[in-house]
This record gives sequence, structure tokens and C-alpha cells, in this order.
Amino acid sequence: MKVFAAQVEEGKEGRDGKPAVGPVYRNLLARNGFPPSASDLTTSWDIFCTSVEKYPGNKMLGWRKFVDGKVGPYVWKTYKEVFEEVLQVGSALRASGAEPGCRIGIYGANCPQWIEAMEACNAHSLICVPLYDTLDHAEIDFVFIQDKKVSELLNPNCRSAARLKAIVCFTSLTEEEKERAMDIGIKPYSWHEFLQLGKENKSEVLPPQPFNICTIMYTSGTSGDPKGVVLTHETVATFVGGVDLFMDQFEDKMTTDDVYLSFLPLAHILDRMIEEYFFRKGASVGYYHGDLNALRDDLMELKPTLLAGVPRVFEKIHEGIKKALEELRPLRRRIFDALYKYKLYWMNMGYKQKDASPLADLLAFRKVKARLGGRLRLVICGGAPLSVEVEEFLRVTCCAFLIQGYGLTETCGPTTVGFPDEMCMAGTVGPVAVYSEMRLEEVSEMGYSPLDDPPCGEICVRGKTLFSGYYKNPELTKESMIDGWFHTGDIGQIFPNGVVKIIDRKKNLIKLSQGEYVALEYLENVYSIAPIVEDIWVYGNSFKSMLVAVVVPHEEETKKWAYSSGHAGSLSELCALDQLQNYVLSELKSTAGRKKLRGFEYIKGVILDPHPFDMERDLVTATLKKKRNKLLKHYQEEIDQLYGKLAAGRC
Repeated sequence: MKVFAAQVEEGKEGRDGKPAVGPVYRNLLARNGFPPSASDLTTSWDIFCTSVEKYPGNKMLGWRKFVDGKVGPYVWKTYKEVFEEVLQVGSALRASGAEPGCRIGIYGANCPQWIEAMEACNAHSLICVPLYDTLDHAEIDFVFIQDKKVSELLNPNCRSAARLKAIVCFTSLTEEEKERAMDIGIKPYSWHEFLQLGKENKSEVLPPQPFNICTIMYTSGTSGDPKGVVLTHETVATFVGGVDLFMDQFEDKMTTDDVYLSFLPLAHILDRMIEEYFFRKGASVGYYHGDLNALRDDLMELKPTLLAGVPRVFEKIHEGIKKALEELRPLRRRIFDALYKYKLYWMNMGYKQKDASPLADLLAFRKVKARLGGRLRLVICGGAPLSVEVEEFLRVTCCAFLIQGYGLTETCGPTTVGFPDEMCMAGTVGPVAVYSEMRLEEVSEMGYSPLDDPPCGEICVRGKTLFSGYYKNPELTKESMIDGWFHTGDIGQIFPNGVVKIIDRKKNLIKLSQGEYVALEYLENVYSIAPIVEDIWVYGNSFKSMLVAVVVPHEEETKKWAYSSGHAGSLSELCALDQLQNYVLSELKSTAGRKKLRGFEYIKGVILDPHPFDMERDLVTATLKKKRNKLLKHYQEEIDQLYGKLAAGRC
């Protein structure tokens, strides 16, 4: 058996109230200790400056201009051109009163200005703070902002605006917006005005030290208030250096000709770290034009070599290819299926993707590759698990490597990552990364033990790419960091070859396939207020984009509905009626609307059970807490049928 991780410490039985822990694993490249860091790579500013010196004329940042309301071709700025504007932005910040250690917000969609603002922060030891819809917690002094977000910032109810000294729009501000800003003491600038301020007030850079804070990156806060994750320059630089070492193992090397299509938000750690690595290699990053529904147009125009996304993106690609296949004549479909099985067979036998069947690639799969721009070499999926079916299909048909990874903002991006051309990793997130250590910890209340066969438990991480703590929240930092180990809250399984699979979430917080977190218990509390609901169990699957629920209807409310609707029968008989299912679903939808839930938090399908969740069926504990694993096992068949109906559009 081929092994992908090294066990460096033995597991330990639980004792004195402490949980059992599994063996400690490291990447094979770190078997005897973490490799030394690159001497030219100690800060995020080093990453950029080194590449400006090496590759001044290379294309760095690309975007599409709108001409007469239509999106045009990509236009580019070179590394040298970006560097010159970064110096101007940094000088303008200093001229506006920004001092080392100031927190600089960036609020808006991915674009070259976003990166230039970030690099200007790096140049002057300022702290870059990517923002979501709340600015209060980070105590921002200056903010770079997309034009569409300006009205939110200048809203009278926005408490954060009172602290701001200046706002800089990625494009330009309206006269009304300028007046509103000045009325509350904020200096407003268009992008070009700010560049001009920097030209007229040049300031020497003040590069950061490795231990300085690089960024405070906020988690999405679906399960509560967003958490500000503090990452130092050393942490970011070490992560990028680890990717360098990891990539050097493989025959296919990254080059300056590689191009990344960026559409995942830069406020998320995955896109940020991919871009940092591309800058390290002198390669190019092109930004999507702002419409995810028209992403294929950007793919065809940019022709990227790397694509990263969440499962829902790749599920849509899979669905699109499947739909195109259904439109083929029966003979051509049979040929495609035969070529698919032939290539998959040889890939499973250990052949590299490009060598498994060049003939199948030529006859069938080059057309799939062409639909993705024609130059794709690597596809990275993160954010939630990708189903084995979709992963396998894309591995075969895209003529590119496809890998999954797992990580959090707190781990500075992927802390495990799959290997290209290793079919045994399908459905997993690969082994631990170069500068991390990983072990599993017992979660007795969920029945997971790292000393069982197979070993399962909460994933705990330590190493050189961990966050420094949560901003202004030492209690939460202490709670999540125990004896040097960061407790992720995710439940994993480690296979004998050292490869990891994510199987559960400790706090019943799940990610849907589009990468959105959902707090199940919170939703159950919300939906329980609907009069028709006696009890409810909300279920989400990380391989699905929709939530479903098992509802125990309130008997009296159900009888009222039956009387007014002309139905009769026992509660069991009524629960079998499609009409009652539709009514319950409409009541849940109405409740979700009143409580202002987001679209992905709406229940899309229901199963009605006249019997309460009880101890007799082992569905709840003695304190009536839901046993989610038992509930899933009990209702699995009905849930599978419901998802099938939803997929077919019959619900």
C-alpha cells in the first residue's frame, strides 16, 4: 500500500477526564521535522517584491472592461505596473494619516484594486482587513470599497462609519455620496484621486517584520458573530513556501504561463492563498466579470490553467456536461460511455490521467476540456466535500488534475490537500500539508474514537501555519487552542495510508455543496415557531445544495387544516397526503421569510411523521436532545427518495 503521511507520535488512551487522542501525522516531506523556510520568503511583501524583480513584464492582474454595456476582452497590468500603483496607494495612505499597525478595510468584489490595496498595506506594515457586511468589530480606520457597497457604508445606521478617516472607491463616487461622506467627517476619494494623492506625497515603504500582523480575516459568521482570525506575515509566507515544496514533488510544474480564474471571494482564505502563490511564481490572475451565472464566458475568454471553486460550481459543470450528452444521438452516447469506462479503468490501474487513454481524450474528452477554456491543467475543490461521482467524472473527462483539500481560515488555507493522479484519494481531502501536524481527538458524545477501527474523531491541527488567535476574543482563542492544538470542530477519518476524509461536524454545523455554512439547531429553533410544527429535525448533506426536514405535525393544527381543506382521517392518514406536505412546506417558507433567513436556509422538502421523536426508537437522549446519527439512519431511505424527487423537480 502506498503511504502519503508519516506517523510521528503514537495515540493515547483517554484518562483523568481527558479524551483519547490518535497518532500524530505529518507530511512525508516533514517526516523528520519541518523543512527550513525559504530565505527570500519571510513576509507577504517579500512574495510580491521578489516577483516584481524577477518578472517585471509578466502579466499579473487581468480584468474585463465593460464597453457600451457589454463585457470586453481581458486587459492586463504587469507586475511592474501593479508595483508602481501599489507605491502610490501606500503613499496616499500615509499622507492620509495611516500609521503602521492601522487596520485598513477592503470591502467589495475581486478586482485589481483589491490586490493593490492589500499590497499597499503590506508595504507599510498596515493590517489588511477583508470585510463582509459588518465593519464594527475590526475598528477600521480607512476602507477601500466597491461602488455598489458605498451606500451601505454611508447608511446612517452604520456605526462603523463614525470612526473612518477616509474611503477610497475602487472606481468613482457620485457627488451625493461624496457629500454624505464629508457630512460625517469622512474624506472621500475616487481611485484615481487617491493615486494622484500618492504621486504628490511620496513616502518610503516600511516593510513588515515576520511577526507583524498581515491580515485579520473574518469567518462568515453563519453560526454566530464573525470571528476575526489574526494571521501574521510569517504564517502567510510559510504557507506559500509549503505549497512550493509540495508542488516540487510532481512532474508537472507550475510556470509563469499559468493563469488562474479568480471568482471565489478574496475575503475567503482559499482564493487569497491561491493568489499569493500565483504571485510567488510570477503567474497571472484574471478576475471574473461579476456574474457567476456567466462564468463560462470568462472561462472561454481567459482560458485559465487553474480553476478553484466549491462543489456547487463543479456540480453545475457536471450537470451541464451530462445535459449535453443527453442531446447526443444514442450511438454517440454509447461511444462516450465506452470511452469513459475504458479511461477510468486504466486510471484505476495506476496510469496517469494524461496517459490512461490519449485516444479517448482525442475522440471525446477534448471537447469537455474545450468547454472549460481548453487549457485547464488543475482543478481544486474546497469549501465542502465533492461527491465521489462528480469527482470521478471530472477526473476522467476534464483532461486535467482534480484534487480536493480541507482547511479553515484559522489554518491559513488548506491543511490537507490531495495528490494529482491518485485515484485512491477520490472522495477524500488528501494527507496533511507540509508545515502542519494533525491528529484526531475522541468525541465521546457522538461515538467517535481515534483508537477505533476506522479511527474517527475531531480534527486537531498544530504547526507553522496556524493563526495567532481571534481578534479581541482571548476566551474563544483559549477554548479552541488546547495544548498547542487547534480544535477545528470537524470530524475526520484517517485511512491507513494517511489520507483524510471529512465525515461530520462536531457542533452540527454543516456546509452545503455550494460552500455555505448552515447551523442546524438554530434553524430548528426558527422553524419550530410555525404553529403546524410540533417538532422538526433539519437535515443537510454536504453533497447537496438543499435542506430537507422531518416534521412532526402539531395534531390540533393539523386537524384544523384538515377540516378547512375537506380532508378526514387519523394523523397518520393525514401525514400521507401530498396536500398536507405542501401546506407544511408553505408554512415553513412563510416562517423563513418572516425571520429573514437566507435562500439556502429554506427547507426545500419535508417528510411528515405522526410519531414524536422518542427514546423508544433511540432518536433522542434522556434529556430529549436529538441523536442526529440515529435520526439519519432511521429516515435515510425516505431522505434519499426525497432528494431524488427534488433533483427531478417533482417537489
